[in-house]
Amino acid sequence: MAIKFQERADLVGKIEDLKQEFESLLVFVSTPAGNFSSEYREKLKRIGEISEIVEKGKRYLALCQEIDELREIENQDGYQEIVEQEYQRLSQEISDLEKEIEEFFFSSPEDSKDCIVEIRAGTGGQEAALFASDLFRMYNKFAEKKNWKIEVFDFHASELGGFKEIIFLVHGESAYGHFKYESGVHRVQRIPDTEASGRIHTSAATVAVFPYVEEDQVEINPDDLKVETFCASGHGGQSVNTTYSAVRVTHIPTGITVSCQDERSQMQNRIRAMKILRARLQDLIKKQKEQEISRERKNQIKTGDRSEKIRTYNFPQNRVTDHRIGLTLYNLQSILDGDMDNLIDELRKKRRDNDIK
Repeated sequence: MAIKFQERADLVGKIEDLKQEFESLLVFVSTPAGNFSSEYREKLKRIGEISEIVEKGKRYLALCQEIDELREIENQDGYQEIVEQEYQRLSQEISDLEKEIEEFFFSSPEDSKDCIVEIRAGTGGQEAALFASDLFRMYNKFAEKKNWKIEVFDFHASELGGFKEIIFLVHGESAYGHFKYESGVHRVQRIPDTEASGRIHTSAATVAVFPYVEEDQVEINPDDLKVETFCASGHGGQSVNTTYSAVRVTHIPTGITVSCQDERSQMQNRIRAMKILRARLQDLIKKQKEQEISRERKNQIKTGDRSEKIRTYNFPQNRVTDHRIGLTLYNLQSILDGDMDNLIDELRKKRRDNDIK
């Protein structure tokens, strides 16, 4: 048997670079002078993020070395059977490690964060609002299956029980890494309960996803904020309480406006509004940097636009089609019940292959 294994030079290089970074970080945090500084905390956090993958990288390199040693004896009499058995064992472990290490390098630092999700009804009136409610239920079920927690920041209900808008925080490991693929326009095709003639209607809802931003990650000048308070309103705009507990915060330089009225406390509403504002500002900064780096990348412009239709939910055909990767699945109800892993895994694979952003 001729051993055909060939170690991945690109992967080996990344592992070596990460090992060097890890060693430099250890040197820094072992210096007492740096204790308790913001840089010290950041480097300590980075150590926690990469320590496990560094160990797996070391194991991967050790296994590659064992393969090289097998090559030296594979043609010697009496060793062929032993070499083949060892090669099969090592190859499987190497393959498993490669997948885990590649996944780490493929992921961005933001992927491990919590995320803020905003769903808004689009074209389609009441049916669009009901569909927005269906999307929220789908994401809620998906989060439950992952043992993640959802905290609703704000919502505006429609007359028939849907959502004109709902904003919520998803708290869980790698929440943003999963939810980020949901940004865009989601389209539904079905017969609404309000349709007497049985005609299929097409409606839409938009989804925006932002990584959660800690308070010290985005600096906001208080002088750049315009804060307004008003009475929270319910269906039809009627006042639901007599205190000015609802808060509207406007970031004057960018024009970004956030309103929160779900909490009875003005302070709680303001805290939630600032969380959403920080996430939106961070997203804006990120997009500006990307445009500066590559203004002529038409593909970035195409895939970065949230107005682009990304997915269709067709009820008569029990079909879900993701237009970014040409994937069609015929288990619509299962997906709406939160079984989204297969769909997201396919999107992750395509993104790894640079087919989508």
